[in-house]
Amino acid sequence: MAGKQAAAKAAPPKSFKVPVAKTPPTSAPTAPTKPAVAKPTKPAAVATITLKQLAAEVAEHEQIAKREAETIVTGLVGLLVDHLKSGDRLRIGGLGILEVKDRPERAGRNPATGEAITIKASKKIAFRPAKELKEAI
Repeated sequence: MAGKQAAAKAAPPKSFKVPVAKTPPTSAPTAPTKPAVAKPTKPAAVATITLKQLAAEVAEHEQIAKREAETIVTGLVGLLVDHLKSGDRLRIGGLGILEVKDRPERAGRNPATGEAITIKASKKIAFRPAKELKEAI
């Protein structure tokens, strides 16, 4: 028993820290390196150009009054909408083609319940960019 008591007294207490051999300091302390993982970066904020801003640019470029340019741009957008409503296909040189396409009725699912539902037929506006626009971008 005397041997067990001597061994118990010789054991370090639980809070005892093992001394670590110090190495000479390097130029900068380094942390353990992890494999480099590319963090997804936020895309740069894309500017949204409003109709008024577009009209202001037209006015500056064509050297006309801003109100006159706003009237022209608003009128152009109105004409485009009217033609699309009537089912016309619009070809704008250097920009592309705008047209209304019919989407048929189709089966779908309610994501909350999983219940099968019917999605009614609808129309969508399709845009096909011109070759010049594709090459410019």
